[in-house]
Amino acid sequence: MAKLGHKGNGHGHMTETPDVSHVRNVDVTHELSDVNVPGILKFVGALVVMTVVVYVLMWLLFGFFNAQEAKKEGESPPGPMAMTEQESLPPEPRLQAARGFGVKLENGEWVNLEKREPQAEYRVLREQWDRVLKEGPKDQSGNPAGLPIEQAMQRVVEGQGLPSRPQQGPPQEMTDYTIGTPTAASSGRVTEKGKQ
Repeated sequence: MAKLGHKGNGHGHMTETPDVSHVRNVDVTHELSDVNVPGILKFVGALVVMTVVVYVLMWLLFGFFNAQEAKKEGESPPGPMAMTEQESLPPEPRLQAARGFGVKLENGEWVNLEKREPQAEYRVLREQWDRVLKEGPKDQSGNPAGLPIEQAMQRVVEGQGLPSRPQQGPPQEMTDYTIGTPTAASSGRVTEKGKQ
């Protein structure tokens, strides 16, 4: 037997625990009153089912609310102080890759470059320049305004020369006016005198 000692109130009190190591019960593997395993499994299963049901119901509810809001927005016009999308953009010049950033080409076409890499602007402009070199410049309506570079170089080689402005006549001589010599009284000012 094991002896356990306990001193309280100054008097020694000893309790003995009986030795039960020799007792064996083959029919009982665990104490049935400790844990109710089927009850716990039923609770966990019910909890999972209820969680899924609540999730589906919330998903349907928010879908209903979103449909109602979209319907409401479609019916009512925006308020008088509401800005259009163009008005809400920052003023020009805009930062590269920012909202509303883009390039207007020579033909009037707008190329939207927002949220693109910075090199996209150079690529778009380079494509436009290459097209002008190959096809020749065009005006706003798309009509040719010049020659492609290959044709222009071919004309120069063939001897047709480059176009130039016609001369207006001989340059007007500067004989109408004479410039007077500055004097001490003029403080260095030069005056023009009409020719007599």
